[in-house]
Formats: sequence, C-alpha cells, structure tokens
Amino acid sequence: MFQVVLVDDEALARNDVKSLIDWEKHGFTICGEAHNGAAAISIMERHVPHIAILDVSMPIMNGVELSRIIKNRFPKVKMIMLSSFDDYDYVRTCLMNGAMDYLLKHRLNSAALLSLLNKAVQDLQCEQREDEARNAQSKMIERLSPVILREYVANLVREVQEAGEELQLYAQDNGLFVHSVNYAAAAVQIVPFLLLTESFTDVQKNRFVQRVTDVMQMAVGDIHKRTAAYAGEGRFIVIFSSSERSEHTVTAQMNQAMSSLSHSLEKFLNLRCVHAIGPICRSLRQLAASYSKANQLMNDKFFVDLSAPVQRDSLLIEGQKQLLLFLEQLDGEKVQRVISSIFEAVRDEPVYSMTVQVIVSEMLRMVEKTLKRHSIEDNKIIPARSELGRLGTVGEFERWMSGCYASILEAIKQQQAGGTYSRHISQAVQFVMDHYASNISLEMAANAISLNSSYLSRRFKEETQMTFTEYLNRVRIKSSCLLMESGTYSMKHISSQVGFINYTYFFKVFKSITGMTPQAYMDSRKPSKK
Repeated sequence: MFQVVLVDDEALARNDVKSLIDWEKHGFTICGEAHNGAAAISIMERHVPHIAILDVSMPIMNGVELSRIIKNRFPKVKMIMLSSFDDYDYVRTCLMNGAMDYLLKHRLNSAALLSLLNKAVQDLQCEQREDEARNAQSKMIERLSPVILREYVANLVREVQEAGEELQLYAQDNGLFVHSVNYAAAAVQIVPFLLLTESFTDVQKNRFVQRVTDVMQMAVGDIHKRTAAYAGEGRFIVIFSSSERSEHTVTAQMNQAMSSLSHSLEKFLNLRCVHAIGPICRSLRQLAASYSKANQLMNDKFFVDLSAPVQRDSLLIEGQKQLLLFLEQLDGEKVQRVISSIFEAVRDEPVYSMTVQVIVSEMLRMVEKTLKRHSIEDNKIIPARSELGRLGTVGEFERWMSGCYASILEAIKQQQAGGTYSRHISQAVQFVMDHYASNISLEMAANAISLNSSYLSRRFKEETQMTFTEYLNRVRIKSSCLLMESGTYSMKHISSQVGFINYTYFFKVFKSITGMTPQAYMDSRKPSKK
C-alpha cells in the first residue's frame, strides 16, 4: 500500500477527495489529514508518506511554503497540488519546488486523480530501481576495492585457514582472474626494511608500505590479474595469473614482471629488494602452497640460520661495549678496528639478512645514544637512513657505518676543544684528546701547534684554570673510569691504556682526582644488593 497524506484547510474538500476512488482497491491508503502546512509537517515527521496531496491556498502555512519544506526535508515524497484558477501563479511556484502536477478543484474527478496517483507510483518505483542499481554498483565497487582484494591475498601469507578457498570464491563472485589457467606466487623482501622504518610512527610506516605496494602494483600490471599485497616485516606477496598454458611462457612472464618490479622500486623509491618465485599451480586454492615454497626459497638464499646465534650475539655485545668505550676515549683508530671486527663476522652473509640489519640497527642506536649524551644535534652528522636503501653489500654497510662514527668523533672533539678557549688553547686541548694515551708532554703539545712551551703553559693555566699536566691527568682518569665500568680489563692494564707508565702514580692521581681508590670506585659502580 502506498501511503497518502491529504492537506487542505476545508474538511469538505478533503472529504470530496477521499470519496472519489476506492483507495485500497487501487493500492493506496490515507495515512493522515491536515488542515494547514504546519499540521502536515507534524504528521510527516512521525510517518513519512509516499504521496502528499496539497491545497495551494491555506492559512498559517500555504501550499507554496509547504512544498518548499517537503522538497528539502522529505525529497522522496511525491506532491500533487490542488488549486483554483486564480491560484495558478502559486501552482507554478509549487511545480518549481518539486510538485509533479496539479489538479483544478472544480474539474476534479476519479480518473484524473487516479491517473496522477499512478504516475506518482511509477516515479517512486523507477527511483527505487535506480537506488537499488546504485547500491548494487556501490557494493560491487566495495567488493572489488584494492584494499579488500589485497586482504584476501595477504591471508595466504598469514596462514589463515581456508585462505586459498576464500580467495577462489571471492574471485568467482567478482569476475577476477578470468580465463586464467596457471597461477604462481612470489615473495618479495625490501632491503633493509627494519633499518628504514624502525624510527617511523605507525602512520608513517603505513604510508611507506602503501607507497611500496603502489609501485609494485604499477610494475606488475592489472591488479585483477596480478596482485601485490603486504605480508609484514618488509615482506610482500605478488600473485600471478595467466591464460597461457605453457609453463615455460608463464615462468618467463613472471620473471619479466619481477625484474620490472625490482627496477621500479629502485627507480622511484630508491629501494632494493630480493625475491623468489614459487612453483606454478592450477588454481587460486593452491597459491598458499606456492607462496610457502617461494618464502622458503627466499630464506634459504638470503637469510641465515638463526638457530645458533650465540657466537655472533656475543661478538655484537662485546663490540657494543668497546665502541661505547672508544667513542668516549675519542680513539678513532680503535673505533674503526671494532667496526671492522663486527662486520667481519657477517662478511659472507647477504646484506638482506636479519642479522646484518640487527647489527646495523644496534650500532645506529649507539650513535644516537652518544650524541644525546654529548648534547649534539644529529641532523647534520648522521647520514639520512634513506641512504641505507641503496646499499647492496656488507662492505658498503661497513664503509657507511665507519664514516658515520668518524663524523661523530669529529663532532665530539670539536665540541670539547671549543667552548670559550682561544684558538691556540683549543688546539692544545685537541692534542690532549687525540694523544692522552701516549707519553705526551707540554713541550710536545707546544711543538705540535708551533708555540713556545712557556707561553703555552701560561696561557693554558689562564684559560683552563689547570696546568697542562693537571688537565692531561683528568682526561686520563676519566677514560680509566670508563674502562673500569666496562669490566673487561685489569687495573694495571687500564693504567697503561690511558697513558700512565707507572701504576703507583696512576693510583695516586686517581685518588687525588676522584677522592677514592680505583678499587673503591669499581665497588661503588656495582649494583647494590637488596
């Protein structure tokens, strides 16, 4: 039944309209009557009708104003106007407000009324069909959205139960991979994903992944035939479908597509990747197994066995201690030797291995920690992490990291040698920082900076409030404290490491500067037992 509201200020006129036809017989019912526009709005707010028959001339709110409100608030309601001859200007305005037609009261009859009511029903049904078609199209677009398709594909990687079956059904329902007879999956790893994204926020990481996915998709082609999706931790899956029956041809197509993918990532995002292609299969249901094989090939080829990492981890931990120590000692030669020994342990591993990425990540954390401790801004010292995406060998990583640590050492030396000192005293302080572990003297420092030793001695005391020897001893004792905290060396070895020839003299100077013996200092640094 189609609901109709009658709006006329004359009850007699409303009764005339109601008596013209058998409403229910023709599929209509009067759901409300109102004597003015305001009352009609009140009725329609409680129950929206399909059709409204409106008198043009009414008190309080006439049909013109009412038609405007109905158009804005109830746009699906079909309006039929009732009018007298002298109301035609108003009727025209109502038609402009969306009314479908009008009836003259003195010519009102059952045929004319029924004709307009049926026309309203036709319009309503036509609009309903259009709405249903739009909704169906919208749902189809939603089902075919790249996000949803990629989620089905990514489930193949996540070992979701029946993921292959669900992808098969989704493809059948939406006309995907039509005419395909051969399928395969490839695993792709971004190099080095961890290093590039570990400092990203979740939003930044998602944007990065989306850019990578978009470039991959652009390279391999139509998403409904070849689909790239993110699997996690820098790993992506690409599925292929082909109407070619020759496996040799399909393999050639996949190799060409993956070559294009690698080239595009390097060209547009400055990223390197490695990949492996799984075996060809005959249905989407079998793609999970194809990816699993590709993933295994990837791990066998590019990623080391981490089942026995004890020796490597031990080397990294010891190397970290030494790096922190030698950074504080500003010993660039020893820093470079430690970096070389760390990378030597992974020299034969591919740069894509997680072990290499973890090592580089930890070394970068030490860089950041050191700069923070010395209150040095790192934006101009540490190279941008985006540069790591271009590195292709462990040797390149080692050279990149060596340059990074050399820059840090230089920044710390400049900071410590700077301050309010004059140029000559800054040079002398720098000489101390570079050579304190050797048997140096005031005369050697004076010769190095081309000054008279007496003049240097006087100026040094004036600016630093210490003699040259006092300053040198304080630097040596500070370094010895760091060596003690490392827990690696004996006391006598430490004394010689920082430039003291005589252990007894070291003992005396240490107590004089710190107020305690070396052993007492070591005991004070041990964690208290509760």
